[in-house]
Amino acid sequence: MDYRQGKIVSKEEFLQNSSYVKEEYEGLLVGADVASGIYNIGLEIGENKVLLLAQADEGSVHQKYHELVPRIAEIQDMYAKEACLEVDRLL
Repeated sequence: MDYRQGKIVSKEEFLQNSSYVKEEYEGLLVGADVASGIYNIGLEIGENKVLLLAQADEGSVHQKYHELVPRIAEIQDMYAKEACLEVDRLL
């Protein structure tokens, strides 16, 4: 997967190279790419949309994940409002 922080991908694309994915908190996903030893952290912002938030190695994935937990609702709300603005612009 072409990983860039802030990129929005489909859930299928997020899961594509992951040997497993864990969702410990509502909407916050961690996918393990065992081949590269990297964990991708993303947030579901729609039914089939995942916002790429961060990448971490095995030693820092838990810290990075727990830094993001308090911001889940804030980030999801921000993208929901942005989607509403896009609809308004089209009308």
